[in-house]
Amino acid sequence: MSGLAQASVAPAAAEVTAGGDDQRPTRRSWTAYLLLLPGALWLGVFFVLPLVQLATVSLQSRFPGFPGYYYRDVNFQNYVSALTDYGPHFLRSFVYAGLATFLAFVVAYPLAYAMAFKAGKWRNLMMICVVAPFFTSFILRTFAWSQILADEGWVAGILNFLHLLPSGHIINTPLAVVAGLTYNFLPFMVLPIYASLERADPRVIEAGGDLYADGFTTFRTVTLPMSMPGVLAGTLLTFIPAAGDFVNMELLGPQRGKMVGNVINDQFLAIPGGYPVAAALSFTLMAAILVMVFLYVRRFGTEELV
Repeated sequence: MSGLAQASVAPAAAEVTAGGDDQRPTRRSWTAYLLLLPGALWLGVFFVLPLVQLATVSLQSRFPGFPGYYYRDVNFQNYVSALTDYGPHFLRSFVYAGLATFLAFVVAYPLAYAMAFKAGKWRNLMMICVVAPFFTSFILRTFAWSQILADEGWVAGILNFLHLLPSGHIINTPLAVVAGLTYNFLPFMVLPIYASLERADPRVIEAGGDLYADGFTTFRTVTLPMSMPGVLAGTLLTFIPAAGDFVNMELLGPQRGKMVGNVINDQFLAIPGGYPVAAALSFTLMAAILVMVFLYVRRFGTEELV
């Protein structure tokens, strides 16, 4: 009898257990949705809705003779003008952003490597030095950089003494713009690379030396691949804001040459009735950056980013 009782009780217990398991995932799923709700509402109100509004403005036509008034129609000519009239500005923005990203990587990688493996007790101090510029306004930092690169500054003085400046000055040149972009966005390159290198196992790197590989071979085959997630994140975090920046060109660059961010700023604030063109330029810039980022990640991405 006891065996029959146990046999009859077991299926019932299994049903109770199965019923309890069916209820738990439902509670967890609702909890996850509730936790996501504030972020989703924030993105919807402050990101999706402004994008929709910007898209509608980019397709409107100017009302002749009345700046600031528009036809509520569908006019793709704004996008044609964005590509034909302002193509050089897009090219200039991407070239400057690419150079700044490359220079930031050249400076950031040795610094991040030293912080991760060589700094020792000085690591926290070096981290503070990297993050400290964020406590100052972006515009103030760019103003300070304009004073550093001024004709009477020590940088221009040393380069002129060494006869390395054919024009005799740095300020109001493309070189100053690239230098300003590199300086302002350098922390965005250092921190992701440092995070990747800090997680790396030093014993794996030491194993390269144990296998009779020289320093460069060990770096190329072991260290750099281990830090690629940080390198990709750093290059994206540097290139994307640099391509749309207009402050460095406004304060450091030549008056005639403009990046696409300066054109968008002028169309929105300085040119009456320039809203549709500015909106079309903004969407074109966003689409171009998305395409380049997609191709870049597909080519050099890792499983952590793809």
